[in-house]
Amino acid sequence: MNMRIGMVAGEPSGDLLAGRIIEGLRARDASVSCAGIGGPRMQAQGFESWHPMHALTVFGYVDALKRIPSLLSIYADVKRRMLAERPSVFVGIDAPDFNLKLELQLRQAGVPTVHFVGPSIWAWRYDRIHKIRQAVSHMLVLFPFEVDIYRKEGIPVTYVGHPLAGTIPMTPDRDAARARLGIDRGARVLAVLPGSRSSEIRVLAPRFLQAVQQLQARDPALQCIVPMVNAVRRAEFEDFLRQYPVKNLRIVTTQDVAAGDGGDIAAATGGQAGATAAGSPAHAAPSGSPVAWAVMEAADAVLVASGTATLEAALYKRPMVISYVLSPWMRRIMAWKSGQQRPYLPWVGLPNVLLRDFVVPELLQDDATPDKLAAATWRALTDEAGAARIQARFTALHADLLRDTPALAAQAIIEVAHGAK
Repeated sequence: MNMRIGMVAGEPSGDLLAGRIIEGLRARDASVSCAGIGGPRMQAQGFESWHPMHALTVFGYVDALKRIPSLLSIYADVKRRMLAERPSVFVGIDAPDFNLKLELQLRQAGVPTVHFVGPSIWAWRYDRIHKIRQAVSHMLVLFPFEVDIYRKEGIPVTYVGHPLAGTIPMTPDRDAARARLGIDRGARVLAVLPGSRSSEIRVLAPRFLQAVQQLQARDPALQCIVPMVNAVRRAEFEDFLRQYPVKNLRIVTTQDVAAGDGGDIAAATGGQAGATAAGSPAHAAPSGSPVAWAVMEAADAVLVASGTATLEAALYKRPMVISYVLSPWMRRIMAWKSGQQRPYLPWVGLPNVLLRDFVVPELLQDDATPDKLAAATWRALTDEAGAARIQARFTALHADLLRDTPALAAQAIIEVAHGAK
């Protein structure tokens, strides 16, 4: 009998993960069919999407409040259809607020459930473990330290590695990436990633740009590359760039990288195009990879908002400075929602969390001043011995996260569907 699998992914990162899982499932059983909510990566594997994935993508608490009616309507429809179809197993990919609620309903109705990408209970709201225990038949986790957490709580768990570790090359090619972006191979290059959300850009972009102004006072030839996920975020960033103009700064998009022509990369206010690396061959980045990957691969160092991008920068073995600032209002909401004033761990950035050490600096909240950001970023750009130590630590981390994620996830999902203990 053909196996039917329900799935819900609510973010592009989840779509990427789920697309590889479906590929792994199909490699084991070509008759597998999957339906629910997913994006283009999942649909490319034959996934049947009942609602557009972006309908679940919520940016912050205000956006969530505005979209409660539509989210409730989508949830009710997906729940109804899943209960009617009774898939062999349901797989929720990240999106814990939506998926854990749905998983609880399905599991209580006799449908086994798998949750892929554990919520950050190791940092915030450990009490969610009780809901996970009720809702989830089996956890699939990205990081090895998470296994002990779930085993201690009596929740079946499998470490499947992080798919990014199998996609980002173990040995990055800085020269080839620079050729694709039209950057001189001898230039000093800083990647600036102020986040993908409007709230992040609003708070971090002014600080980052003022820090870069200080850096260029020390090195007028410093080139800055800023990847942007879409035109809306680019426009928001450019508003701040007009207030804090920076020379030799480029904003790049997916189209710029796909074109492979550095001369077409738009220069922002006050920006200047760098010289193309003469004679360098085009670099074949992973198909469909985010524009930020090419930028990080080309850079000497990265100034980055805390989030998944910090792990990507670590896999590209780049020195970085991690920063994040929550508004007082957002801090109050998070404290109220989590019952905590601070995370459980002393680290915020994923590379430091995984390595259990301040391998790279974190400048958060009141410490995220332009002066401190500039000083830390200058060290990241110029300390060659420090960069070598960081590269060695990140290479070991990359090896630790490198597993055959699609195969391991598919095996666990199939075993849950078949009732394996």
